[in-house]
Amino acid sequence: MKHQPLVLVLAALVLGGGCTSFSHFGKLRHVVLFKFKDGTTKEQTRAIEAKFGGLPSRIPSIVGFEWGTDVSVEDKADGFTHCFVVTFEDAAGRAAYLPHPAHKEFVELLLPSLDKVLVVDYVAAK
Repeated sequence: MKHQPLVLVLAALVLGGGCTSFSHFGKLRHVVLFKFKDGTTKEQTRAIEAKFGGLPSRIPSIVGFEWGTDVSVEDKADGFTHCFVVTFEDAAGRAAYLPHPAHKEFVELLLPSLDKVLVVDYVAAK
């Protein structure tokens, strides 16, 4: 069979109870998009950007971080203006990040200005 090695890997994961680390496949990416409420000021968005940008220095499980604002010419962003990509070695890193006090502080700052959020987590293909 052409796909036999992949089938064997998947079978080993299922039969072995899955895995808590994605190191066999790549790093875990946590992608977050924000749509802010009408009336959110530039000062408020700058404070949110700075607070989110400060998380890598406060949360050791973050191994990569980048962000930017929408510059697409396709007009398909549906009001989402900010995209953040937080990278972890594995699911354990994400599990440490979500309840971390620094992350909770950031969420408290964010929520009053947030209209919508979109979160997608994926394991980067090698």
